[in-house]
Amino acid sequence: MTLSLSGKVALVTGASSGIGEAAALALAEAGASVAVSARRADRLADLVARIEAAGGKALALAGDVAVEAEATMAVADTVARLGRIDILVNSAGVIQAGGVESLPLDEWRRVIDINLLGTLYTCKAAIGPMKAQGGGDIINISSTAGRRAAGLFGPYSTSKFGLTGLTEGLRQEVGGAGIRVAIVEPGATETEVAAGIGDPTMRAAMQQHVGKDGAMQPSDIADAIVFIASLPPRANVSQILIRPTIDTAAM
Repeated sequence: MTLSLSGKVALVTGASSGIGEAAALALAEAGASVAVSARRADRLADLVARIEAAGGKALALAGDVAVEAEATMAVADTVARLGRIDILVNSAGVIQAGGVESLPLDEWRRVIDINLLGTLYTCKAAIGPMKAQGGGDIINISSTAGRRAAGLFGPYSTSKFGLTGLTEGLRQEVGGAGIRVAIVEPGATETEVAAGIGDPTMRAAMQQHVGKDGAMQPSDIADAIVFIASLPPRANVSQILIRPTIDTAAM
């Protein structure tokens, strides 16, 4: 099967690093024009430069998906400036350590706002344009923590369990309009995700987990995203669980 996305337009959130960055590069390599969104404008500018240097087309849309108006605008700007939106990859995400008793509620809200509600906002904004053009792909990036609760990372696991419900409900809602919806659940992948964890002990533990021997690279997950979007329109891969080959741990 030829994995060509020539003529397609993609929007990738969380594109300033990790899986989002790798997804943007892989989608562009497959032929898609790519709008990239994240809060770090300097990194987006560098990413756009790399895509364009390789012969691709890219657009930087700095913003915070946790802010509904900014998330909605990212979709609207993609359509206005690139003509359509065929692929939406929701990769923006953060992690925080703690549980119901130990972690302040504002930290819970921050994780859920970005990981779950930010995805809801972009999904809602993309449905109309995708329906109007006859279809599209929505691909939400989750985690193995969305299958097995991680008590030490309560808000993260909660947000990812919620994302599973959102994704499956949306798949049932919009499939009849030709919109495919998928969730990708990576295990240990070497990214910067642990950098924002407040507890230094838990931050070090997560950094060790995602950087251990045999951990996956963001490009591995990006390849799965391109695969999903490259399938014939009649086929919807609705869920992919990806774990390191030599890792037997749940996460």
